[in-house]
Amino acid sequence: MDKRTMGVRAAIASAIFLGLAPVFGKQAINLGFDPLVVVGLRTLLAALLLLSLTALFGRKYFYIYPAGLLGCGLAGLFNGIGSILYYSALGRINASLGQLLYSLYPLFVAIWMILDSQPPSRLTLMRILLAILSIVLLTNSSGAPIDMIGVAQMLLAAILYALHLPINQRVLYDIPAPTVTLYTLIAMSIVVSPVFFFTGLTLPMQAPIWPILGLTLVTFLSRLSLFLGVKHLGGMQTAILGLLELLVTIVLSIVWLRESFSFSQWLGGLLLGISILLVYFESPSMHAPGKGGWFSWLRPPGSFSD
Repeated sequence: MDKRTMGVRAAIASAIFLGLAPVFGKQAINLGFDPLVVVGLRTLLAALLLLSLTALFGRKYFYIYPAGLLGCGLAGLFNGIGSILYYSALGRINASLGQLLYSLYPLFVAIWMILDSQPPSRLTLMRILLAILSIVLLTNSSGAPIDMIGVAQMLLAAILYALHLPINQRVLYDIPAPTVTLYTLIAMSIVVSPVFFFTGLTLPMQAPIWPILGLTLVTFLSRLSLFLGVKHLGGMQTAILGLLELLVTIVLSIVWLRESFSFSQWLGGLLLGISILLVYFESPSMHAPGKGGWFSWLRPPGSFSD
């Protein structure tokens, strides 16, 4: 299997797992878990799971050079704050609307990549426009009041999630995906755990724990496959394929929550599917990251020397 095919499959797998996350998260919140408890437990448990597996079966993945470790720390910081905002927003708005707003993150990835001297191709820009149009069509304007604080939190979460992708793409150029996943998850845990441990929040004693365990598992699998996709496909293409998670959420809403969708929403889903499938016509950029850009310092010692 070539690297590009591996990257596409990993990105699709990540999108499927990420599509399950808001369902498990919203279920846990509906069962009585505070949103901050949800994000704290799922991140900490996922990090401990990966740390244990690495210690038992892959100790070589502990090695990382200082700049790469700092890059993973920054990515974990931004993604950790974004996770807090994401699950706080889920406490205010429903999962489907939240996922629709969160699916705007490829647009923000494109902006961050441009600032990092990695401009997207014309086909990528066209796919982003298709994705935005599909999200507009998918939005269900039922006339019910919308919590604007929740909307703002979800958009900020999308911006921060988008920011961590180009950072990790720099690091992933010469570091294995399991290593980047491990240290990024540890950094996320350092960010979100104090929110859980030092805010006086308690676990609901009668609430079933299975949504938290399910959320932990999909977090673990989605992060590992996400960074594998970024390594072999690039941050921008992985983000575009990641929009598949929205379709996963829609399907689960129909099958599990018995929700119905209008003709315009189905049309939006079709456009989103077209945007995702167009990845096969992209020419992946697998060259080494250049000297310019915001994150050019994220390189091993001796890189870009004469």
